[in-house]
Amino acid sequence: MRFEKYHALGNDYLVLPPAELDKELSEEAIRRVCHRNFGLGSDGILLGPLPSDQADFKLRIYNPDGSEAEKSGNGLRIFSLYLWHSGQVQDTPFTIETSGGLVRSQIIRGADKISVEMGRVSFRSEEIPVTGEPREVIGETLEANGETFTYHAASIGNPHCIIPLQEISADLAQRIGPHVENNPLFPQRINMQLLKVLDRNNIQIEIWERGAGYTLASGSSSSAAAAVAHKLGLCNREILVRMPGGEIEITISEKFDIHMSGPATRVGAMELDDKFLHGLGQ
Repeated sequence: MRFEKYHALGNDYLVLPPAELDKELSEEAIRRVCHRNFGLGSDGILLGPLPSDQADFKLRIYNPDGSEAEKSGNGLRIFSLYLWHSGQVQDTPFTIETSGGLVRSQIIRGADKISVEMGRVSFRSEEIPVTGEPREVIGETLEANGETFTYHAASIGNPHCIIPLQEISADLAQRIGPHVENNPLFPQRINMQLLKVLDRNNIQIEIWERGAGYTLASGSSSSAAAAVAHKLGLCNREILVRMPGGEIEITISEKFDIHMSGPATRVGAMELDDKFLHGLGQ
């Protein structure tokens, strides 16, 4: 079984063409493949391209814990670059179907940058989802690891909990991330971003991803955090999101449609031994 390995600002994925599979990967097999010590090591698996009735391509995204993600901004940029490297797209826009919605992607400047129209951000509790009566989830509180935080929730096809703070750190993200992810407020679990607003056009975030843990960079997290910063009146529509792994550019429309652009990098090909998944359902 052959994988192509890519990363987007340190957030790494294994791209798996469907032709490499005899049957669907089990959750246990996904966990084993993604394991940093016992497998190939990655923040997830991108299965595609798959046939689609709605788009040019379809993509399924798996977290390293074996669960399936609705959408991933970094994963979409990586998948787009893989399609370009494999000769399946050129530098004209193309569409990708995900379980979190349809997106449009384009390779820019000879693949120096990938641009993705991520869709529209919603702050509605029933769309994220967040428990309780239908509402916009802005300026509410939650407890995590014995501390109380003000948070804002958003969806861009997948769920996000954004916590603005004066100071943020990787240590704090790792300390409270598991508690926020699994908080009963969020019936489908949630991605968490710690947000520090630097100025009207720059923010900094630390990320805890649902099903993956602490993450160096995330496109959907950047989109959600930037949307919240703008929603709160703290930032303009064009925002540079700074993360430990690097930077992503976000532009927000009047209706909170998100345009994301940033890099992706091919690492190389990886061959999985035929006996590696023996007895794991694949």
